[in-house]
Amino acid sequence: MSLATVLGLALFTIGWIAGPRRPDAENSRRTNAVSKRSKDSRMRFDVRYYLVAIIFIVFDLEIAFFFPWAVSLGLTGTFGLMSMLIFALVLIVALVYDYKKGALEWD
Repeated sequence: MSLATVLGLALFTIGWIAGPRRPDAENSRRTNAVSKRSKDSRMRFDVRYYLVAIIFIVFDLEIAFFFPWAVSLGLTGTFGLMSMLIFALVLIVALVYDYKKGALEWD
């Protein structure tokens, strides 16, 4: 823990010392011009955007279970194979259900 703290502080200090000291006037002018043009910083997103994101996270986490299973397949044997086949079947059924409901379409 102390090594991580020392390393973090050292990298922060090096960045602070080596970083630029004077802000660029041209860059500051462009940033201010952009912020004056935008009226509202809160953009509205379609609900489908969040739905696809949640579906991606769920399926990504479920797929991550296949890696430890593949490593321990020799130890779990037939029981491990059958349980993962059932898990994969549930995963495929959920994906087909999402596809049939149109959750993955972005029209």
